Amino acid sequence: MSPRAADWIYRNPPASHELPFGSLSYILFYMAILQPIETAPAPFRQEPVTQEEGRAMFRAALNLFAKWGVTDEQAAVLTDMPVRSFRRWKAEGPGRISRDGLARLSNLMGIHKALRIIFQEPQRGYDWIKASNAAFGGSSALAVMLGGELTDLMRVRRYLDAERGGW
Repeated sequence: MSPRAADWIYRNPPASHELPFGSLSYILFYMAILQPIETAPAPFRQEPVTQEEGRAMFRAALNLFAKWGVTDEQAAVLTDMPVRSFRRWKAEGPGRISRDGLARLSNLMGIHKALRIIFQEPQRGYDWIKASNAAFGGSSALAVMLGGELTDLMRVRRYLDAERGGW
């Protein structure tokens, strides 16, 4: 049925005595004029993190590393860059951040967020990073993250997200 015909039928329905409410005729009549609508959700397409956002995350990570008591060598492993480059970026500001680098920074920010939610006193969250943890086989979260792989950061973040109740 064309939209124009359906619109005419909708605007000029039969009298109520001709199609009693709830009758099969009533249901079939109104089903005939229903227009299909798209019900499938649009595919999720995450917007990429911009370089500007990456630079902001890098600056935040520098502050976070200071709170965690992380050395430049350890910070370089967490950000997956040579120590010299890390120190230059720390002094002069970051250059172009790779997709992997953006993912690492994003995970570090997620870890920080989860710790702030879990612990009311921020210092407890900062100290937790270096404390041994049964969930990591007695190792600290920092030791796990210093494995150097993006998945090591993700492992700590997933653990904390589960502890805080996910979303």
